[in-house]
Amino acid sequence: MEGKAEQARRLFLSGANCAQAVLGAFHEECGLDRETALRLASGFGGGVSRLREMCGALSGMILAENLMHGYSDLTDKAVKDAHYKRIRALVEEFRRETGAILCRELLGLAPGQSDEPVSEARTGEYYRKRPCAEIVALAAGILDRFEKNNS
Repeated sequence: MEGKAEQARRLFLSGANCAQAVLGAFHEECGLDRETALRLASGFGGGVSRLREMCGALSGMILAENLMHGYSDLTDKAVKDAHYKRIRALVEEFRRETGAILCRELLGLAPGQSDEPVSEARTGEYYRKRPCAEIVALAAGILDRFEKNNS
């Protein structure tokens, strides 16, 4: 059976953005069909529409955690605080593993750099110059371990 990390990597290598790859790997656990998961995460690639802000893999991880364990009772502060604690733990683990949470930093781009909102062709060169396949696998692995240890 293919693990979540490999599912995320495979999705990225098939054309998914980083957020789609991670959320897509967890779509069943989130109660979503694959298409809905991919649509939900579609704007988070490239650090939100290639703005190079928060890493899409991290955004996908947070989306998945929200769907699996998020809150909807807006009056329950304890549940809200507990959920924020879960999210913070995931973000900090991602930061420990990667050294950053911003797309531009993970890609070694200039401070403040953002790119035109035009996707790049997925070529062999594209995949060779980016660490994204490994980062989505890492994010999915972090979330998979977290779920096994905290559910």
